[in-house]
Amino acid sequence: MNLVIDAQGDITCIYGEVIPLHELGMLTIRRGSHVEPDKDGKWHADLAPVGGPVLGPFDRRSQALDAEQVWLEENWLLSSERSSSC
Repeated sequence: MNLVIDAQGDITCIYGEVIPLHELGMLTIRRGSHVEPDKDGKWHADLAPVGGPVLGPFDRRSQALDAEQVWLEENWLLSSERSSSC
Protein backbone atom coordinates (compact mmCIF):
# COMPACT_ATOMS: atom_id res chain seq x y z
CA MET A 1 0.00 0.00 0.00
CA ASN A 2 1.33 3.40 -0.99
CA LEU A 3 0.70 6.36 1.29
CA VAL A 4 1.30 9.89 0.00
CA ILE A 5 1.83 12.44 2.77
CA ASP A 6 1.67 16.12 1.86
CA ALA A 7 3.34 19.08 3.57
CA GLN A 8 0.32 19.53 5.88
CA GLY A 9 0.52 15.92 7.02
CA ASP A 10 -2.57 14.80 5.10
CA ILE A 11 -2.32 11.23 3.86
CA THR A 12 -3.77 10.03 0.56
CA CYS A 13 -3.96 6.40 -0.48
CA ILE A 14 -5.93 3.84 -2.39
CA TYR A 15 -8.07 2.23 0.28
CA GLY A 16 -7.04 -1.21 1.38
CA GLU A 17 -7.07 -3.30 4.51
CA VAL A 18 -3.33 -4.03 4.63
CA ILE A 19 -2.91 -1.59 7.51
CA PRO A 20 -5.56 -0.23 9.94
CA LEU A 21 -6.02 3.20 8.31
CA HIS A 22 -8.25 4.45 11.13
CA GLU A 23 -5.18 4.43 13.37
CA LEU A 24 -3.72 7.25 11.24
CA GLY A 25 -6.56 9.60 12.14
CA MET A 26 -9.98 10.60 10.83
CA LEU A 27 -10.70 9.12 7.40
CA THR A 28 -12.39 10.65 4.41
CA ILE A 29 -13.24 7.93 1.93
CA ARG A 30 -14.57 8.53 -1.58
CA ARG A 31 -15.23 6.23 -4.48
CA GLY A 32 -12.51 6.04 -7.13
CA SER A 33 -14.32 3.82 -9.61
CA HIS A 34 -17.15 1.42 -10.30
CA VAL A 35 -16.23 -2.16 -11.25
CA GLU A 36 -19.27 -3.76 -12.85
CA PRO A 37 -20.16 -6.48 -15.35
CA ASP A 38 -21.79 -5.71 -18.69
CA LYS A 39 -24.68 -7.60 -20.30
CA ASP A 40 -22.22 -10.15 -21.71
CA GLY A 41 -20.60 -10.90 -18.35
CA LYS A 42 -17.43 -8.95 -19.15
CA TRP A 43 -16.03 -6.66 -16.45
CA HIS A 44 -15.24 -2.95 -16.72
CA ALA A 45 -13.58 -0.50 -14.33
CA ASP A 46 -15.18 2.92 -14.77
CA LEU A 47 -12.82 5.52 -13.32
CA ALA A 48 -15.14 8.48 -13.98
CA PRO A 49 -15.32 9.40 -10.25
CA VAL A 50 -11.66 10.51 -10.48
CA GLY A 51 -11.84 11.80 -14.06
CA GLY A 52 -10.47 8.64 -15.63
CA PRO A 53 -11.43 6.29 -18.46
CA VAL A 54 -13.41 3.07 -18.58
CA LEU A 55 -11.03 0.10 -18.60
CA GLY A 56 -11.95 -3.24 -20.08
CA PRO A 57 -13.59 -5.46 -21.02
CA PHE A 58 -12.03 -8.13 -18.83
CA ASP A 59 -13.04 -11.78 -18.54
CA ARG A 60 -12.75 -11.80 -14.76
CA ARG A 61 -13.60 -9.28 -12.06
CA SER A 62 -10.14 -9.72 -10.53
CA GLN A 63 -8.58 -8.52 -13.80
CA ALA A 64 -10.71 -5.37 -13.73
CA LEU A 65 -9.78 -4.76 -10.08
CA ASP A 66 -6.08 -5.19 -10.87
CA ALA A 67 -6.31 -2.76 -13.80
CA GLU A 68 -8.23 -0.31 -11.60
CA GLN A 69 -5.48 -0.45 -8.96
CA VAL A 70 -2.69 0.10 -11.48
CA TRP A 71 -4.49 3.02 -13.15
CA LEU A 72 -5.26 4.70 -9.83
CA GLU A 73 -1.67 4.34 -8.64
CA GLU A 74 -0.18 5.64 -11.88
CA ASN A 75 -2.68 8.37 -12.74
CA TRP A 76 -4.42 9.49 -9.57
CA LEU A 77 -2.43 8.77 -6.43
CA LEU A 78 0.67 10.68 -7.49
CA SER A 79 -1.25 13.36 -9.40
CA SER A 80 -1.25 16.91 -8.05
CA GLU A 81 -4.79 17.30 -9.39
CA ARG A 82 -6.45 14.86 -6.96
CA SER A 83 -8.12 16.00 -3.77
CA SER A 84 -6.87 14.58 -0.46
CA SER A 85 -8.71 11.51 0.78
CA CYS A 86 -8.31 7.78 1.38
